[in-house]
Amino acid sequence: MPGYLAAPARRRVLLWLLALGAACASAPLVARGAEPLRVVASFSVLGDMVREIGGDDVTVATLVGPDGDAHEYEPTPAAARQLAGAAVLVENGLGFETWLPRLAKAAGFAGRTVVASTGVAPRRLDADGHGDHHDDDHDHDHDHDHDHGHGHGHGSGHRHAHGDVDPHAWQSLANGAVYARNIADGLAAADPARAAAYRQRAQAYVARIEALDARLRDTFAAIPAARRQVVTSHDAFGYFGDAYGVRFIAVAGVSTDAEPSAADMARIVGQVKREGVPAVFVENITSPALVRQIARETGARVGGTLYSDALAPPGQPAATYLGMFEWNARQLSAALRPQ
Repeated sequence: MPGYLAAPARRRVLLWLLALGAACASAPLVARGAEPLRVVASFSVLGDMVREIGGDDVTVATLVGPDGDAHEYEPTPAAARQLAGAAVLVENGLGFETWLPRLAKAAGFAGRTVVASTGVAPRRLDADGHGDHHDDDHDHDHDHDHDHGHGHGHGSGHRHAHGDVDPHAWQSLANGAVYARNIADGLAAADPARAAAYRQRAQAYVARIEALDARLRDTFAAIPAARRQVVTSHDAFGYFGDAYGVRFIAVAGVSTDAEPSAADMARIVGQVKREGVPAVFVENITSPALVRQIARETGARVGGTLYSDALAPPGQPAATYLGMFEWNARQLSAALRPQ
């Protein structure tokens, strides 16, 4: 009968088909090893760092994108899907992403979590709301679910409600180098086959971070100390101020959801007038209204826009972590230099 195969021949065909099926089943496992590592970063600064260190070996999804406010972010179903499919989650830590533990639980995230701030010396806020000292013994296994509300302090800031740790540690380039190394270690642990590539890129990236840090120290050291003080929308630049000797007077606390009282505003206006603060700055993630009001009432110069908790959209000068630092430094130094 045409097309009919004898039993031995049928067995050979069957074995061949089984072998082909096994090869096809194993093919995705082989291909998967060559696929980019799927990484989710909590906000745009970390997303840029992961791209620098991961290169073509990673794909990166950023939950809070450019010009986004991570303090007030509301997770979406799309964010849960992104996280569910990721091998690595990179977060800031220090209580910054209060919404993230709930999102990770809802998504069923089972990958590796990298806390980028591990090992930095946190800037702590004292009882008066001043963030002028660090705690090297701070436990980085922080409680992500603590409230980001703020009471009103005195002077240059507002007290963080719970433990008083400033989460904006990336605003120091020295800390940025720590972040980069932590990210490289996390990627290497999740993807050992490409560990050397991650660490090599991180080493080159850290060298660029350290070179910019040295330049900025020289830039601000050349500005008279009495002029190195500015007003900003919220208390996001304390680490920057510590690094370069700039005093930041914040209208609101370390979270953008804090609203200053009339008494706070009056006190800041009086301080700006009394101390001759030369410039006030708005931020890309906050309303400029309060800062511009202070400028009108004091005669201080509006120095432009600073990038604090989020990068600029792609194609703009502050669209990368290092670009953000260079942009902010140019705006600040231009406003603070004696006219």
